[in-house]
Amino acid sequence: MRAKITYFITAAVLVVYFVLVGSRGLMLIGQGTWLTVTFGVAVLILPVIGIWFLWMNTRFVTRANQLASELEAEGGLPVDELERDGYGRILRDSADEVFARRKAETEDAPGDWRTWFRLAVAYHDARDTPRARKAMQRAIALHRAHANA
Repeated sequence: MRAKITYFITAAVLVVYFVLVGSRGLMLIGQGTWLTVTFGVAVLILPVIGIWFLWMNTRFVTRANQLASELEAEGGLPVDELERDGYGRILRDSADEVFARRKAETEDAPGDWRTWFRLAVAYHDARDTPRARKAMQRAIALHRAHANA
Protein backbone atom coordinates (compact mmCIF):
# COMPACT_ATOMS: atom_id res chain seq x y z
CA MET A 1 0.00 0.00 0.00
CA ARG A 2 2.89 2.34 0.77
CA ALA A 3 4.24 1.88 -2.76
CA LYS A 4 0.86 2.83 -4.26
CA ILE A 5 0.64 5.99 -2.19
CA THR A 6 4.19 6.95 -3.16
CA TYR A 7 3.41 6.27 -6.83
CA PHE A 8 0.25 8.41 -6.79
CA ILE A 9 1.98 11.29 -4.99
CA THR A 10 4.87 11.17 -7.45
CA ALA A 11 2.46 11.02 -10.40
CA ALA A 12 0.49 13.99 -9.04
CA VAL A 13 3.66 16.05 -8.58
CA LEU A 14 4.73 15.19 -12.13
CA VAL A 15 1.35 16.23 -13.55
CA VAL A 16 1.58 19.58 -11.73
CA TYR A 17 5.11 19.99 -13.10
CA PHE A 18 3.94 19.15 -16.63
CA VAL A 19 1.16 21.74 -16.38
CA LEU A 20 3.58 24.40 -15.17
CA VAL A 21 6.14 23.62 -17.88
CA GLY A 22 3.39 23.48 -20.52
CA SER A 23 2.04 26.87 -19.47
CA ARG A 24 5.55 28.34 -19.78
CA GLY A 25 5.85 26.85 -23.25
CA LEU A 26 2.52 28.40 -24.25
CA MET A 27 3.62 31.75 -22.84
CA LEU A 28 6.79 31.59 -24.94
CA ILE A 29 4.78 30.76 -28.06
CA GLY A 30 2.45 33.65 -27.24
CA GLN A 31 5.36 36.09 -27.45
CA GLY A 32 5.35 35.56 -31.21
CA THR A 33 9.01 35.95 -32.12
CA TRP A 34 10.74 33.16 -33.99
CA LEU A 35 13.10 32.56 -31.05
CA THR A 36 10.42 32.38 -28.36
CA VAL A 37 8.15 30.26 -30.54
CA THR A 38 11.02 27.82 -31.16
CA PHE A 39 11.80 27.65 -27.44
CA GLY A 40 8.11 27.35 -26.62
CA VAL A 41 7.67 24.37 -28.92
CA ALA A 42 10.81 22.77 -27.47
CA VAL A 43 9.53 23.32 -23.94
CA LEU A 44 6.14 21.79 -24.84
CA ILE A 45 7.83 18.60 -26.05
CA LEU A 46 9.03 17.80 -22.52
CA PRO A 47 5.56 17.54 -20.91
CA VAL A 48 4.30 15.51 -23.88
CA ILE A 49 7.10 12.98 -23.45
CA GLY A 50 6.61 12.97 -19.68
CA ILE A 51 2.86 12.42 -19.90
CA TRP A 52 3.37 9.58 -22.39
CA PHE A 53 5.99 7.98 -20.13
CA LEU A 54 3.77 8.33 -17.05
CA TRP A 55 0.79 6.88 -18.93
CA MET A 56 2.77 3.88 -20.20
CA ASN A 57 4.14 3.12 -16.74
CA THR A 58 0.76 3.49 -15.09
CA ARG A 59 -0.79 1.17 -17.67
CA PHE A 60 2.00 -1.38 -17.15
CA VAL A 61 1.63 -1.33 -13.36
CA THR A 62 -2.16 -1.59 -13.58
CA ARG A 63 -1.99 -4.60 -15.89
CA ALA A 64 0.69 -6.28 -13.76
CA ASN A 65 -1.47 -5.77 -10.66
CA GLN A 66 -4.46 -7.28 -12.47
CA LEU A 67 -2.38 -10.36 -13.27
CA ALA A 68 -1.23 -10.55 -9.65
CA SER A 69 -4.84 -10.38 -8.43
CA GLU A 70 -5.92 -13.09 -10.86
CA LEU A 71 -2.99 -15.30 -9.92
CA GLU A 72 -3.70 -14.74 -6.23
CA ALA A 73 -7.32 -15.79 -6.74
CA GLU A 74 -6.06 -18.99 -8.38
CA GLY A 75 -3.61 -19.58 -5.53
CA GLY A 76 -0.65 -19.38 -7.90
CA LEU A 77 1.32 -16.42 -6.58
CA PRO A 78 4.95 -17.31 -5.93
CA VAL A 79 5.68 -18.00 -2.28
CA ASP A 80 8.45 -15.92 -0.72
CA GLU A 81 11.00 -18.62 0.02
CA LEU A 82 14.05 -16.39 -0.22
CA GLU A 83 16.69 -16.24 2.47
CA ARG A 84 17.56 -12.79 3.76
CA ASP A 85 20.46 -11.24 5.62
CA GLY A 86 20.19 -9.45 8.95
CA TYR A 87 19.07 -6.24 7.21
CA GLY A 88 16.26 -7.95 5.29
CA ARG A 89 18.02 -7.95 1.92
CA ILE A 90 17.65 -11.01 -0.28
CA LEU A 91 20.72 -13.21 -0.40
CA ARG A 92 22.07 -13.55 -3.92
CA ASP A 93 22.51 -17.36 -3.79
CA SER A 94 18.93 -17.81 -2.64
CA ALA A 95 17.62 -15.57 -5.41
CA ASP A 96 19.69 -17.43 -8.00
CA GLU A 97 18.34 -20.78 -6.82
CA VAL A 98 14.71 -19.64 -7.04
CA PHE A 99 15.43 -17.99 -10.38
CA ALA A 100 16.79 -21.24 -11.84
CA ARG A 101 13.57 -23.04 -10.86
CA ARG A 102 11.36 -20.31 -12.31
CA LYS A 103 13.34 -20.26 -15.54
CA ALA A 104 13.01 -24.04 -15.93
CA GLU A 105 9.28 -23.74 -15.20
CA THR A 106 8.94 -21.09 -17.92
CA GLU A 107 10.94 -23.16 -20.42
CA ASP A 108 8.58 -26.11 -19.78
CA ALA A 109 5.49 -23.95 -20.40
CA PRO A 110 6.52 -20.96 -22.54
CA GLY A 111 2.95 -20.10 -23.52
CA ASP A 112 1.62 -19.78 -19.96
CA TRP A 113 1.42 -16.23 -18.66
CA ARG A 114 1.56 -17.53 -15.09
CA THR A 115 5.08 -18.90 -15.49
CA TRP A 116 6.23 -15.63 -17.08
CA PHE A 117 4.72 -13.69 -14.17
CA ARG A 118 6.60 -15.84 -11.66
CA LEU A 119 9.78 -15.49 -13.74
CA ALA A 120 9.37 -11.70 -13.66
CA VAL A 121 9.16 -11.84 -9.87
CA ALA A 122 12.31 -14.00 -9.78
CA TYR A 123 14.15 -11.53 -12.02
CA HIS A 124 13.06 -8.71 -9.73
CA ASP A 125 14.26 -10.60 -6.66
CA ALA A 126 17.59 -11.15 -8.42
CA ARG A 127 17.76 -7.36 -8.97
CA ASP A 128 17.55 -7.61 -12.75
CA THR A 129 14.89 -4.96 -13.34
CA PRO A 130 15.11 -4.72 -17.15
CA ARG A 131 14.57 -8.47 -17.58
CA ALA A 132 11.88 -8.45 -14.92
CA ARG A 133 10.01 -5.81 -16.87
CA LYS A 134 10.38 -7.71 -20.15
CA ALA A 135 9.17 -10.93 -18.54
CA MET A 136 6.17 -9.11 -17.07
CA GLN A 137 5.40 -7.54 -20.46
CA ARG A 138 5.49 -11.05 -21.94
CA ALA A 139 3.11 -12.27 -19.22
CA ILE A 140 0.74 -9.39 -19.95
CA ALA A 141 0.83 -10.07 -23.70
CA LEU A 142 0.19 -13.79 -23.21
CA HIS A 143 -2.68 -13.06 -20.80
CA ARG A 144 -4.27 -10.65 -23.29
CA ALA A 145 -3.89 -13.18 -26.12
CA HIS A 146 -5.42 -15.88 -23.95
CA ALA A 147 -8.32 -13.60 -22.92
CA ASN A 148 -9.02 -12.66 -26.55
CA ALA A 149 -8.96 -16.27 -27.75
